[in-house]
Amino acid sequence: MRRKILVGLAVGCLVATLAGRAQAQARTELLLYCGITMVRPMTDIAKNFEQRENVKITIAQGGSEDLFQSAKKTGVGDWYLPGEPSYREKHLKDGLFGEHVTVGYNQMSLMVAKGNPKQVKSDPRELLRKDLVVIIGNAESGSAGQEAKQILDGIGIYPRVIQQAAFLAPDSRSIVNAMKKGEADVSLNWRAVAFFPDNAPRVEVVDLDPKLAKPQALLLIQLKSSRHAEVGKRFMAYAAGEEGQAIFRKWGFLDNKALAAK
Repeated sequence: MRRKILVGLAVGCLVATLAGRAQAQARTELLLYCGITMVRPMTDIAKNFEQRENVKITIAQGGSEDLFQSAKKTGVGDWYLPGEPSYREKHLKDGLFGEHVTVGYNQMSLMVAKGNPKQVKSDPRELLRKDLVVIIGNAESGSAGQEAKQILDGIGIYPRVIQQAAFLAPDSRSIVNAMKKGEADVSLNWRAVAFFPDNAPRVEVVDLDPKLAKPQALLLIQLKSSRHAEVGKRFMAYAAGEEGQAIFRKWGFLDNKALAAK
C-alpha cells in the first residue's frame, strides 16, 4: 500500500513537472531593446504584462544607438525604446520601424551631489567652471550624450565642455554611478535617474529652463522583425495606458499626457 502511495506521488510530481515545462515552452518569447534610463519602469510594465498574457519578455538594455545597431544586425526583436525621438527620425530610412506610441517624456538636467555643495546654478555654462569636475555622456553611444550635445551646441559651448570633461560616459547609468562615487561634481543627465531610490540619497537635479532642455518624447516602437505583432500592439497599448503611465510617474518620468496638460 505504501509503495502504491509513493508511486502515485511520484507520478503526480512528474505530471506536474511535465505540465509546467509544457506551459513554459508554450509561452511566447519577446524581446525589447530598451535605453538604460527607461529600464526600471519598463521592467515593471513587462512583469505585469507577462502575468496577463502568459508571455516572456526579455529586456536588452544599453545606449540607444548601440541598441539600434544590435537590432539591425541581428534582425530579431519586437520593440525598440530609445531615450529620445531623434533615434526614430535618424533610423527611419533603415526600414526596421513599424507603429509607435508615446510612453512618457525624458528631460535633461544638471545633476549634482546631494545638497548641491558646489552651489551649481541652473545654467549649462556652469559646466565650464574651472573649480568643478565635469562628466557628460558620449553622443556616439547613448541618448544622454546626444541630448547633452544638442543642448550645449545650442548655446555654442559643446567643444569647450568636451575639452574640460574628465571623461565621457556611455549612458545615463554610468553617469550617475560616477557621480555617486564622487568622480565628478556635476553632469548633464536625464532627470528621472536622480529620483530612483538607490540614487536619490546621493544625487539631486538642478533643473534647466524647459526652453533649453525640452522634454523629449519616449517612443516605444514596434519592430518589423516582430513575429508576434498583435501581442506586441497589446503591450504597447498597456505601456501607454493608465497602468503603464502610473508606473512611469512612479519612477520620476513625465507621463504621456504631461505636455498636453500645459
